[in-house]
Amino acid sequence: MTLEIGTILPTSTPDPARPILRDVRAAARLAEQIGIDSVWSTDHLVASAPILDSTVVLATAAAVTDRVRIGYGVLLLALRPVAWAAKQIATLQYVSGDRLILGVGTGNPAHGDIGWRAAGAPFAERGRRTDEALRVLPDLVAGRQATLPDGTEVTLAPGATMPPLLVAGDGERARRRAAAYADGWVAIGLEPRQISASVVELASLADEYDRKPLTVTIVAPPLATDPGHAAEQLAAYAEAGAERVILAPTGAEWRADYEFAAKIKEQL
Repeated sequence: MTLEIGTILPTSTPDPARPILRDVRAAARLAEQIGIDSVWSTDHLVASAPILDSTVVLATAAAVTDRVRIGYGVLLLALRPVAWAAKQIATLQYVSGDRLILGVGTGNPAHGDIGWRAAGAPFAERGRRTDEALRVLPDLVAGRQATLPDGTEVTLAPGATMPPLLVAGDGERARRRAAAYADGWVAIGLEPRQISASVVELASLADEYDRKPLTVTIVAPPLATDPGHAAEQLAAYAEAGAERVILAPTGAEWRADYEFAAKIKEQL
């Protein structure tokens, strides 16, 4: 099984003491040049560290590349009016030549609720709002008439191809959300044995909704620092059922992280 390798663009970090804000254009170009499959942007309005706007970041990455996929990792859909989010998603698909991967999540509670309050979005209702948004998002992106949660009927133009949709989260509600609406599931830091069990559970949940089995994407898998050993570890991820891994930055020197990812990919 082929394993796709993605890297996170230098747009932020979970560690507020070490914000990683570097040249997005250079990072995207390098990723494409050395054979990385996808580049990703994290998303929030107010996080624990400085953070760039994810849609602007991905548009920038798309503008300076031709092949590499661009991904929301992950978009906080409930933080925005769903029609505006759909407009941005459709536009990114258009300008990138259908290279977008749409990861969606409800947000890490570690960031608190300040960003949600600043956006006028209820933090406690983010799960419900995400579900409501996911029900109408495909029609909105495709340019078909959709009825918004408040009853408003709207058609966005131009429409675009709905990108592959991945739903993030390791809780039961998130897994069910993925099975009901998504093409794939995203989790952070799982080991291969945990993936194998998750694949079985997700297949059962997808069957309940009469949908296809989900792909699996793992963010920040625990890897050795030696490329050869790390490649062996990633082979085990592929064997367990993962389709993609996204490697997180280890520090401000993102070039070294990207080159490490490329070395691993060469050995898979």
